[in-house]
Amino acid sequence: MNQTILSRPLIRPSLDPYQGPWSDLQIRHLLSRTLFGVRKADLVALRNLSMEEAVDILLTPAPTPPLPVNDYNRDDLVDPFVKWGETWINEPQPEDGELISARIVSLKAWWIEQIINQGLSIHEKLILFWHNHLTTLSWEVYYPKLSFPHFQLLREHAFGNFKTMMRAVTIDPQMLLFLNGAFNNKEAPDENFARELQELFCIGKGPNAGYTEDDVKAVARVLTGWSFDWEQGERTWFDWAHDEEDKVFSSFYGNRVIKGKSGEAGQQELDELMDMIFENNETANFLCRKIYRFFVYSEIDADTELNVIQPLAEIFRNHNYEIKPVLKALFSSEHFYDDSNIGALIKSPVDFLIGYWRSNNVQFPAGATVSNRREIRTSMLWNMSGQGQQLMDPPNVAGWPAYHQTPIYDKSWISTDSVPNRAITTDSFVYWGFWSQNLLTNVDLFAFIRVLDDPSDLNNMIDEVLLLTIPMKTSDVDKQRLKNILLTGQSNENYWKDAWLEFEADPENQMKRNVVESRIKPFFQYIFQLSEYHLH
Repeated sequence: MNQTILSRPLIRPSLDPYQGPWSDLQIRHLLSRTLFGVRKADLVALRNLSMEEAVDILLTPAPTPPLPVNDYNRDDLVDPFVKWGETWINEPQPEDGELISARIVSLKAWWIEQIINQGLSIHEKLILFWHNHLTTLSWEVYYPKLSFPHFQLLREHAFGNFKTMMRAVTIDPQMLLFLNGAFNNKEAPDENFARELQELFCIGKGPNAGYTEDDVKAVARVLTGWSFDWEQGERTWFDWAHDEEDKVFSSFYGNRVIKGKSGEAGQQELDELMDMIFENNETANFLCRKIYRFFVYSEIDADTELNVIQPLAEIFRNHNYEIKPVLKALFSSEHFYDDSNIGALIKSPVDFLIGYWRSNNVQFPAGATVSNRREIRTSMLWNMSGQGQQLMDPPNVAGWPAYHQTPIYDKSWISTDSVPNRAITTDSFVYWGFWSQNLLTNVDLFAFIRVLDDPSDLNNMIDEVLLLTIPMKTSDVDKQRLKNILLTGQSNENYWKDAWLEFEADPENQMKRNVVESRIKPFFQYIFQLSEYHLH
């Protein structure tokens, strides 16, 4: 894959409402950043709407999905608590490690299914954003009965109030186990979560992040008492474990004192802690920077900080940390649709693989069973993991480096391993099939072309395919190469039209099918290996 150098013109960024052209290019950009992949049906659905109407639709929560079920039983592995096809989320945690692993993989495959089947809603991408921001590791916790409600918590609060979500995540059982909150008590305060609450979740490590080591210790003392009941498998509160002394904070928090409380009243200190953290302006600033890097561009210069981040943070604070107004302002802004931001991010493995699946309307092979479907989703999981992104398991509590690691950010997705891996993946779909345990899955390129406005018109067909696959204008050189592939070097452009119409008139004729297929396979292979294809 050739390296594409992204130039960013020196245009003053602005959060003012976008007033420019609202064409397929802008609609495609909005879809690419809010969904996974760009489908023609979604593009068409937004064409007759205004930008404001399109943003409102995408910021509408999706329906509640069905529950994950036992799709993993086999001859040599049977879940004693759950029948085939029934949900396991309320059943006891098995002791068998292989069964625990099967449930975790089943849950991950279930989420892949939800992402693929998403409608016109940013919901699934928001869950990925929050998962990366409020990170837990499912394999490390190794308690799938807790992993499912944790992700349901992210789903429930994805569009809602960040302060409310942060409070809920703080005492969520999966988080209590992952960052040792369950083992935090007055005799041995554990500072792990207390540090990450400030450093990674709310305040960050920027130049204005002035919390101290003593603040970390004080937060840990506030949170003593919240624990996990292993027998019941749920969160609990232990009065005896709570530090009842006053907690004094630094000038960064206005020298706040959270008065120590005893008994059940000790739980109230959590709310006072949330009030203190969210009254600090840096909380809104930090979260808006994270949103910007995930949805717009990795780097934030001084102009962007002043003219985009700070106004977004003000909106965030003025709306009492409601998330939706911030997203609406961002996706409706002049800056979001600036040419320098279109195609300016490298696709994550999830955007690459699931985006490919959705954009090309890949279907399960005929006759695929429930087990086959889970096997295919599992194969997708391992494929993305091999490219650096395993869903529900970022590399550490900081999340994936692409969203925080300066100076490389999203360039971390591209390596000497991931580039050929991606090429092999797309070639597999086109030529011989995407591998899973018992089946190969192909993309139906004929079905993809048939939904285009006029597949027989060579130039229009190429333009429409490029619109759906490439985020920016394709060079004349590459367009000519694509044309040469479809014409096999002939100068008469009607050659493609005649070949396509003859095939459509007699689709069962293998010779006519071969004439078209021998051209569209290398045509799509070329597109999928363009460096621009890996941008969005």
